[in-house]
Amino acid sequence: MKVTDLLTMPALTGMNIIAGETGNERKFQTVNMMDAPDIINFLKPNEFLVTTAYHVKDNPRLLSSLVEAMANQGCAALGIKTSRFLKEIPEDILVLANELSLPIIDLPAEMSLGEIINHTLRGILDQRAAELTFAMETHKQFTNLIMRGKGIQKLLDHLSDMIGYPIILIDQYLNPIFHPISTSGIIPIIKKMSDEGFRFHKTKTSFISFSSLSNKRTYTIFPICMYEEKIGYLTISGEIKTGDNLITLTIEQATNVISFALMKEHALKQDDRNTRNDFFLHFLDGSFSSQEEIINRAKEFSLHNEQAYICAVGKIDESESAKSYTQLQRRADSIYEFLEDELRISPNPIHLFTKGKKCILLYEVSEVFADVLQTVEISLKSLQKIISSQFDCTISFGVSLMSPSFLQTKNSYKEANDSLLEGGRSKRTEYIQTFRTRDIMELLRILPEEDLKNFYLFALQGFPKIFTEEEQSLLETLSVYLETHCQISETAKRLFVHRNTVVYRLEKCEELLGKSLKDSETTLQIRLALRIKSLLNL
Repeated sequence: MKVTDLLTMPALTGMNIIAGETGNERKFQTVNMMDAPDIINFLKPNEFLVTTAYHVKDNPRLLSSLVEAMANQGCAALGIKTSRFLKEIPEDILVLANELSLPIIDLPAEMSLGEIINHTLRGILDQRAAELTFAMETHKQFTNLIMRGKGIQKLLDHLSDMIGYPIILIDQYLNPIFHPISTSGIIPIIKKMSDEGFRFHKTKTSFISFSSLSNKRTYTIFPICMYEEKIGYLTISGEIKTGDNLITLTIEQATNVISFALMKEHALKQDDRNTRNDFFLHFLDGSFSSQEEIINRAKEFSLHNEQAYICAVGKIDESESAKSYTQLQRRADSIYEFLEDELRISPNPIHLFTKGKKCILLYEVSEVFADVLQTVEISLKSLQKIISSQFDCTISFGVSLMSPSFLQTKNSYKEANDSLLEGGRSKRTEYIQTFRTRDIMELLRILPEEDLKNFYLFALQGFPKIFTEEEQSLLETLSVYLETHCQISETAKRLFVHRNTVVYRLEKCEELLGKSLKDSETTLQIRLALRIKSLLNL
């Protein structure tokens, strides 16, 4: 209740402000009566103090200490029965009250202090009851809008009509969630604030106001609990003063209803996300019985088999020893959830899935052109920049080659994941590693050395039985012969020997191998064996 409300109560007719009238907007929550000499020690903020001033009747100037103490303590007003023990209040004390904007109220002589307190308390309770009734009715209105399926945007429009200001709802990253056309002017301002790294304090108990120099307007921010530990902000294109109780109550009821609506929306989105993830992970694991089942299930998630895709696998660059597994997983989930919202505004569809601490992006390729991988890389760099600015961490990606259909994205996932692991071996961060087809030597390096030796001995069995010098000559001829696509003349030319010598050596090789060099399987095994010989220096 304000001091001005107190003076307009019919039951307290006769009360007048004699000083500190500029403080008549002060609020008081309690009323107290005191005439003790140590009254200053018992003062409380937002308190209306009534007294007969009996304790200062012999020295009225002691009132100056009381006035100063009440102003410093944040008291609302001082009520004095001036006609009881004081004939008049000294002029300098009235001047001090005016300077401190602390109202001094002349109390009616015919009314006891007890009656004044009772009437004041009744007024406070009546106002609180009216505010509570108003809050309940307002909450009911907003809840009915949501229950009838009107949505959060309709609620914001209704709230905007009630308070007379345009409203926009933004998330913790300062991205608009819901907003009418009339608030489009504030979006560039918030965007600029976001780009400059501005963050609101995540308080759940108060609202703040700020002014924009660009358009010279004031905005008021009300925090909203969205879900888990995330907080959104109801941004009002106007100034809401702390004294506007009814407007503040209206907005607070709206934020409560919006909070529950957002929690419900998040739960539904989380359920959809889990269903989508389960499908894709089962697809990667080969859990489905037929390709037809995969194709039909994929259509439910707007994944069409005839569509071409490029797969990217991402992982947050963090030292796993710095945090627990649970903390890392929660952080990754939060980042990927943010990433999913960012991907919704992409001009081309991008499907996001998660697998543990990794995210999987499927880029739809609308048309095949030479720089399609470069286009994907530009998109991923943009995501890296956004994540770096919003979460103060980096993310790396592995990118696959293009797959012509959804069924083949299983191989694309493997390519992207292998590329991500390959980039990680070099201890880099915030990288984008594109898959490249391995040559034969790279593939052979992956296999155990013992297996390579066994294959070498199997493919060239018979050669170790002869002298090393002759074996080397035969293997060299065989190697050149296969490299020249089995052309005898070209082999002789490269070895600087007669053509008949090449024929003799090849016949000797066939004799040792017990196989014909015209057999494609035999020549393939020999080619691999010769690569293994070079790799292992045999």
